[in-house]
Amino acid sequence: MSVLSAPNPESKDEGEKNITKRVNANDPVAMTHLGVLRYFEGDYDGAFRYQNLAANLGDSGGHFQLSCLYRKGHGVEKDRKKEVYHLEQAAIGGHPNARYNLGCQEEENGRMDRAMKHWIIAAALGHDGSLDALKDSFKDGLLSKEDFAAALRAHQAAIDATKSPQREEAEKLEREIKLDDIHRSQS
Repeated sequence: MSVLSAPNPESKDEGEKNITKRVNANDPVAMTHLGVLRYFEGDYDGAFRYQNLAANLGDSGGHFQLSCLYRKGHGVEKDRKKEVYHLEQAAIGGHPNARYNLGCQEEENGRMDRAMKHWIIAAALGHDGSLDALKDSFKDGLLSKEDFAAALRAHQAAIDATKSPQREEAEKLEREIKLDDIHRSQS
């Protein structure tokens, strides 16, 4: 069972214990998650250690997080080549944020044709920022109407594919809870 499918823990300690259990079972998603937790605690060395383990097991999230560490120089020396390497590995693994970031790097380097290809792929994975970048490219006359329309359809198909009755019920419940909180705070 992945850390993402486990029941919600009763406490933070129980949650960390569950994640550690999954890490010990070589679950790369749990390693990435623990790396992110370490990062937000300010433990950049721990973040690097867990992201590296996850990446070595082929987790695209681990590769993406490593790219962020190398970009910011947190826990490692800033290294543009390693940043790009891990972005590429994450993008190959289907990570939409990595694909979007590669597009942004291509844009910075003046290679708009390559940037738009990355953004088209990321949009087809449901990445909203990529769709916005494509919209700007279309407005600037860099992307054809047909290509923008195709990207828009692919983005919508990706969004539709994530819909389920369970997710819609959870979103409805979340909205109701927020409304209850608003009403209580106004009383």
